[in-house]
Amino acid sequence: MREKLLIIEDDEQIRQFLRRGLTYEGYQIATAEDGSSGLAEARDNPPDLVILDWMLPGMDGLEVCRRLRAFGDVPILMLTAKDSVPDRVDGLDAGADDYLVKPFEFDELMARIRALLRRTKISEPDIIIYSDLKLDTGTHLAFRGERSIELTAKEYELLELFLRHPRQVLTRDVIYDRVWGYDFGGESNIIEVYVRYLRQKTEAGGEARLIHTVRGVGYVIRDPN
Repeated sequence: MREKLLIIEDDEQIRQFLRRGLTYEGYQIATAEDGSSGLAEARDNPPDLVILDWMLPGMDGLEVCRRLRAFGDVPILMLTAKDSVPDRVDGLDAGADDYLVKPFEFDELMARIRALLRRTKISEPDIIIYSDLKLDTGTHLAFRGERSIELTAKEYELLELFLRHPRQVLTRDVIYDRVWGYDFGGESNIIEVYVRYLRQKTEAGGEARLIHTVRGVGYVIRDPN
């Protein structure tokens, strides 16, 4: 299901610019031109994320932010022309999760939206399934059919990365960045070591191999045939 974003912005030009751009990016969009109608929309049709302007008529963005935070944990991205440190502190103290100063680049807005939504999803346990392999993101346990598999922290992170990108070849650089967060260097074999660990655990019952090497590129999780 597409994520729903609520834009609370009194400037019609900015509001329509955001609506068009974010709709094109695949999000469901609701808009409001003042704080009161924005709060009503958030209450009646809870969004996955709120883009909130600071300088609103009547009830300002800080007050809207406080009230949004009082009845939920929806991620809030605040937009404002105020760029001093005290202003940023005020916005964050009011409950905003992130803060973007106008004028801004649309690509940066998108990156911040993705980061906030990703952070929210991480906190919600789910079950990821590919073929007969399942991963419970709440317990960090994997299952091959009915057989349970205990994972170390890094094994879990690597397997989750594969399962969230089925049939997609992941390069060594991508894996380093997503799992270890920094570059070990071209001579490190840490990925090979952890792929071997995962293969041993996921194939311990004689099951078919799902994690495959793409020589010279990286790795992919896919069916054996």
